[in-house]
Amino acid sequence: MGYVAVQGGITAIKNAEELTKYMRLRGKSIPLSVKQIQDQMRFLVDRVMGEGGLYSPFHASLAIKQAQGDPIEASFYLRAYRSTLPRLTESLPLEMEEMRITRRISSAFKNIPGGQILGATTDYHQRMLDFSLLEEEESQVEEFLHKQEQEKSEESPSWGPFRKVVDILREQELVKPTPEKVEEPIFDITQNSVAFPAPRSARLQMLARSETGGILALAYSSMRGFGSVHPTIAELRVGFVPVNIPHPYRKNKNLTIGFVEITEVEIVAKFAAEEKGEKPYFTLGYGICFGSNELKAISMAVLDRAMKEKEAKAPAQDQEFVLLHTDGIESSGFCSHFKLPHYITFQSALDRLRSTQEKQKKIKLTKEKRL
Repeated sequence: MGYVAVQGGITAIKNAEELTKYMRLRGKSIPLSVKQIQDQMRFLVDRVMGEGGLYSPFHASLAIKQAQGDPIEASFYLRAYRSTLPRLTESLPLEMEEMRITRRISSAFKNIPGGQILGATTDYHQRMLDFSLLEEEESQVEEFLHKQEQEKSEESPSWGPFRKVVDILREQELVKPTPEKVEEPIFDITQNSVAFPAPRSARLQMLARSETGGILALAYSSMRGFGSVHPTIAELRVGFVPVNIPHPYRKNKNLTIGFVEITEVEIVAKFAAEEKGEKPYFTLGYGICFGSNELKAISMAVLDRAMKEKEAKAPAQDQEFVLLHTDGIESSGFCSHFKLPHYITFQSALDRLRSTQEKQKKIKLTKEKRL
């Protein structure tokens, strides 16, 4: 394509960078620390970690500060940083029943094994501005925290194991039994190019790194009828899961290297039989992402179910349409490139338009002469 250098060269670019920094600091308020962002903007940090594909609250918070609060730009920084890190080993599959639960609900059943845990949520708050935050002081924060610690806040993790709600449906033969063997190897989208139709493991990985608003929009289209997936949440979990790796020196031993916070959702959708004459079952959708991001996990589960259709009759059912248009890094990069100089290509378009107009003018004059 006909790109040319921006007039002014490196000096203009450096000045633009300085001006960007000035726009962040010109208000002369106390600079935000990375720790403040990490502690007080957890939903934004979790979103950036998910879309950046790296679980590191510290680096995500740094990226947010550098990007001046732009989540897509921050995710871009984080994914770029991730590409510089060495790959040391591969973790074992997560054991979700071992999750340290901070929130667990089900829309399908009132009573579930282990009970429902409301946890921290704004689902039942009035969406109104809280002007008391304007007068929030350190002494008030310390008093509030002290009170919560004394009363053992509901956010304290609940130790498992917690049985999966979907397993209840499986026992009643309302959901298809889990296959004993994995039918296909796990596809790694960071090591291999994706081709369509893509295996489910690749689809789930791409959805887990997708832009939250993008998959929410497509999932909503399916909920409204363009794909017809109206889900019931069998179980939604938020909590900390142990990350295990094979022990480097002891055979048949595993080693826990830490915990990651994740949101996991399993939805139950319409029931159907895979083949004519077979027993019908409820169909499932699965969503999982870093941190606390329930809308993304639910949207992911809806799209996972929608893309299982053998024939795509709606945008949300088309794998290529969904997966290639919901990656915030890819889409923002392509959109941003239009800001680069296109002088040569546009000049070519101008020449072709003028030539076409001139030809049309000559044809018109010729017709008028004949008349």
